[in-house]
Amino acid sequence: MSKIKVGVVGTGFIGPAHIEALRRLPNVEVAALCEVSQELAESKAAQLGIERAYTFEELLKQDDIQSIHICTPNFLHYSQSKAALEAGKHVICEKPLAKDLAEAEELVELAAKTGLVNAVHFNLRYYPLARQMRVMREKGDLGEVYSIIGSYLQDWLFYNTDYNWRLEPDKSGDSRAIADIGSHLMDIIEYITGLKTVAVMADFNTIHKTRKKPLKPVETYSGKMLQPEDYADVPINTEDHANVLLRFDNGNRGVITVSQVSAGRKNQMKLEIAGSKKTFAWNSEAPNEMWVGNRDGYNQTLTDDPSLVYAEARSVISFPGGHNEGFPDTSKQMFREVYEAVAAGKQPENPTYPTFADGYRELLICEKILESNRKQSWVEV
Repeated sequence: MSKIKVGVVGTGFIGPAHIEALRRLPNVEVAALCEVSQELAESKAAQLGIERAYTFEELLKQDDIQSIHICTPNFLHYSQSKAALEAGKHVICEKPLAKDLAEAEELVELAAKTGLVNAVHFNLRYYPLARQMRVMREKGDLGEVYSIIGSYLQDWLFYNTDYNWRLEPDKSGDSRAIADIGSHLMDIIEYITGLKTVAVMADFNTIHKTRKKPLKPVETYSGKMLQPEDYADVPINTEDHANVLLRFDNGNRGVITVSQVSAGRKNQMKLEIAGSKKTFAWNSEAPNEMWVGNRDGYNQTLTDDPSLVYAEARSVISFPGGHNEGFPDTSKQMFREVYEAVAAGKQPENPTYPTFADGYRELLICEKILESNRKQSWVEV
């Protein structure tokens, strides 16, 4: 088998997650790693068992590298994705696709012009029961969507001593909680329900107006605590917590809450979608079962057993019922679909995976949510 050779850019939290998932695909080889300096690239490549190490410019010169994964901080996504496309590489980019709509629109147009495979890592779509809920809705099991309640809660920024580049607008953009985890929530809501968000009403809160920035490196999610003299006070102007009212194109309503300061919630996305026939409820911290609510009969619990779900959802399940699949599997399942397109050499007409156009869509919603919070009023999307 001739393997597709891939280069991964960035080695923070998500870069190694991409690498681990890619290594589970039989037709893919993670051949090269990229970092900000040659020295760091070589060090990280040695740690991760990758043979070749480059700076970004050198990586793009490697003719045998067909596909690039952009796993760097947000402010680099646009320039690196653009350069990779112009170098003739297929691109899988972390979200958000860019820092603003103009950049994202340019990337969508460039990707379409090149015909190269383009994807944005909205991997949470690939929990098997997320696919099952979408298929059930498509087959009419849910009925008309009456209301949606969603939340995405974390606690990794709970203390004022918790710090990360995502707290700095010049690196992450003007929104934090909404742009970071809220984008996953908005994407999966539209993906499952098939509805479009047409108006938003947002209210943000910054719990820690000042945070203590470490004067030495601390890795994301490490939980390490430094001494008082190891910090500098930094003012914070992005949101720790947000509530957003939603209006959809079928005339009905929804609400989401996003927080990065909810103690004990490590990475919990919850959905409750109420339809005219049933209600679906699902929690990403218990991803292998969903609740199905009925008015005139027993409520049900459905597990991600391939023998119980619709055939259209089985393609994202790798193991028999009772063999739990979780967060690492979502990236594997997404990349499997993406690399079917890479093997074919071009973006399919109707991709099953999230594309740069989906990345643009979520940036649009995020910018409207930001505008709504500033105006403290409803804003149309």
